[in-house]
Amino acid sequence: MDDTTAPLTPGRFASAMLAVVAVGLVISGIGPRDRFTWLLEVAPVLIGAPIFLATFRRFPFTPLVYALLAVHAYVLMIGGHWTYAEVPFGFWLQKVLHFARNPYDRIGHFAQGFIPAIVGREILLRCSPLRGSRWLPVLVFTCCMTLSVTYEFIEWWTALATGIAAEAFLGTQGDPWDTQWDMFLCGVGAITALVTLSRLQDRQLARIEAAR
Repeated sequence: MDDTTAPLTPGRFASAMLAVVAVGLVISGIGPRDRFTWLLEVAPVLIGAPIFLATFRRFPFTPLVYALLAVHAYVLMIGGHWTYAEVPFGFWLQKVLHFARNPYDRIGHFAQGFIPAIVGREILLRCSPLRGSRWLPVLVFTCCMTLSVTYEFIEWWTALATGIAAEAFLGTQGDPWDTQWDMFLCGVGAITALVTLSRLQDRQLARIEAAR
């Protein structure tokens, strides 16, 4: 079979998504609103991309995971470029939905639960005896909430260490309940992902296992 007609394997799909993310990273780094905030926001991309690149041959994830990771990377990079409180799309949503604040930060924290839930579910399905267990979604949800709490601590420590320089990174927009909203939306995102994407993920996992 000619190589140009070969099926898009998980490895090829991962490479394609990495290229898409790399382009976005370069663009987001051109003239960001605040360079320090940009670096803080895209740090998960800078850390995570090399890890997935180094492991995709030995532990290829499903195309669903790679696509969601690319989407999450763009959520982070857009927030990093504009700062979460000043993303133009957020201002548009604020106007259309009559919100009191730019809601892009809320979208980011929903994604913080939605995408990691699918990544964590796949890891547990493949590396633990939890397949078919009722504890699987419970543990996935718990892991996502732990991630959210940890991220809030990181925001707190960054603010203590850098003072006013971290204000754009925190993105509270004057909301005293911002931390609670962030964790709540992370939880909602995790539950939504588990309810809507588990069957699709199971089908893609079955194809990967059948190809081995």
